[in-house]
Amino acid sequence: MKRLFWLGVGVVTGVALTRKAGQTARQASPAGLASNLGDAVSELAGAIGSFGADVRAGMSEREQELRHMVEDRSGVSTPRASEGRHAARRPARARRAES
Repeated sequence: MKRLFWLGVGVVTGVALTRKAGQTARQASPAGLASNLGDAVSELAGAIGSFGADVRAGMSEREQELRHMVEDRSGVSTPRASEGRHAARRPARARRAES
């Protein structure tokens, strides 16, 4: 009975080590390295995109805070984002022509 147990342990260990060695060899091959690099680049691109979205959201929030502060302190309303980014820079004649 002991011999059968140790034979089973040896077979299981051998199969596990063989599978692990094969997996490591595939990862070390040029195709495996390219796959790992591609995954890393995809993850980095996703992180950069997420960071950019967070920065844009923060900028928009801060812009709204500053608009409210200017309106509260001076009573002058500032152009809204819906009017376009450069609405305040256009001459009054051009703004009237659009209306």
